[in-house]
Amino acid sequence: MRVAGLLLAAGAGRRFGSPKALVPLNGKLFVDSAAELLRAAGCDPVVVVLGAQAAEVRAKATLDGVTVVDNPHWDTGMGSSLRTGLHAIGSADAVVVLPVDTPGVTGEALHRLMALAEPAVLARATYDGEIGHPVLIGSDHFAGVMASAAGDQGARDYLKANTVRHVECADVADGADIDRPEDLRRRSGGA
Repeated sequence: MRVAGLLLAAGAGRRFGSPKALVPLNGKLFVDSAAELLRAAGCDPVVVVLGAQAAEVRAKATLDGVTVVDNPHWDTGMGSSLRTGLHAIGSADAVVVLPVDTPGVTGEALHRLMALAEPAVLARATYDGEIGHPVLIGSDHFAGVMASAAGDQGARDYLKANTVRHVECADVADGADIDRPEDLRRRSGGA
């Protein structure tokens, strides 16, 4: 099975105060760490969707071995970035979708989802029973996801309307979103 990786890194990070793609953690930008994670897990291709401050992200990030695409409509929400990324994937049996602001996701969590990959499957990580990221979308669902992805909902409505396998990952990863600077300080062990 060929599993692509899709990194959604287009948002302006309004609550954070800057695009989260440009946030440094442990000496690397979020966007580089997440792209490297998808590559290391064996995703092929890895597509990174940029939007807000895309030129600055390109200038500061490494983004080796990935396909970078711009979402000209990034300000309409995650749905347009998901559509842009799925269009850029090309041929794959499934795609693992990862938002740039989940630095606690690990290769082990990705592998648990990727092990389920096939065209008909929908799966998502859960953390102590709470749904989270990443999400695995089989190629049979690409068109349906693209048709329903709007605003900041991404694939949420499509996933609610279909059968999704939940894959518990709390023992190997942290699925928390980093939405504000204080979330990052808590993650880093600061106050």
